[in-house]
Amino acid sequence: MTATNCQPGILAGLPNVSRYIFCDAQGDAAAVRAALQRLRDWCDGEQAVVAVGESLARLLGVSVPGLRSFPVIKGPHGELPLTPHALCLWLRAGEQGDLLKLSRQLAKLLAPAFANVQVLDCFRHGWNGKDVVRDLTGFEDGTENPKGDDAAQAAIARGQGEGLDGGSYFAVQQWVHDMAAFDRMGALQKDHMIGRRLSDNEELEDAPESAHAKRTAQESFDPEAFILRRNMPWWQVQADGSDAVGTVFAGFGCTLYAFEAQMRRMAGEEDGIVDGLFQMSRPVTNAYYWCPPLQGGRLDLRALGL
Repeated sequence: MTATNCQPGILAGLPNVSRYIFCDAQGDAAAVRAALQRLRDWCDGEQAVVAVGESLARLLGVSVPGLRSFPVIKGPHGELPLTPHALCLWLRAGEQGDLLKLSRQLAKLLAPAFANVQVLDCFRHGWNGKDVVRDLTGFEDGTENPKGDDAAQAAIARGQGEGLDGGSYFAVQQWVHDMAAFDRMGALQKDHMIGRRLSDNEELEDAPESAHAKRTAQESFDPEAFILRRNMPWWQVQADGSDAVGTVFAGFGCTLYAFEAQMRRMAGEEDGIVDGLFQMSRPVTNAYYWCPPLQGGRLDLRALGL
């Protein structure tokens, strides 16, 4: 399968740096439509991947097939927080100065109809120059990511009709790492938490059932639950000078099924076994979005009535 009309940033490799901008609508429907028309004509889907939330579709009086709000999921510390927004913009660049330029352009396009609610800067870490990136824990990230045609098959919608084919359903979470807790773990505990050896990324057959690699094994679901992950680390300096770090989980799917099936199993809803990742990390934001396809090199917003 090839995806000729998807936003190309979805299938492209990870950039050096990226920025997530989450926006809420603060204007009426007419102002929002005008801003979206400006965004449609500006966005190339590569430097900026645009994702639409359910609340924005409702404001415009439409329903995008397959798009819904993030569900209630109970994790080890209670229900996962729900943080929906009207727009999510994933800016991708080679250096931070380019992100600043793109951000300023977007601010002019979207004002006054949209207001930024959260901005989160990310970066590529541990890249080997080819096919490996790492989480800040040092573990390789995305080992089981589908590649090539399989990636498009997992991430891009098809068979839905004009204005929908080439779109993608997008799950975004900000995970906060407790690096002190991670540092207190022994080598074997770290390996069993993930289900792979930190030293060489070898999968461990004798890892416990709580191991992240076992909880999220895409082939183990019925139907299989393949998603395309584009995770990147984030880092912010707090007011007291301490570092807050973690990962932005970014999962693209041809539907929202695969992500939701994996997340419910990670939380232990399926069998009471909680994913080992929760020993040192937790999601503080959770939201679903829809990435429109392209038409003639521009965003195809027909599903939004534009």
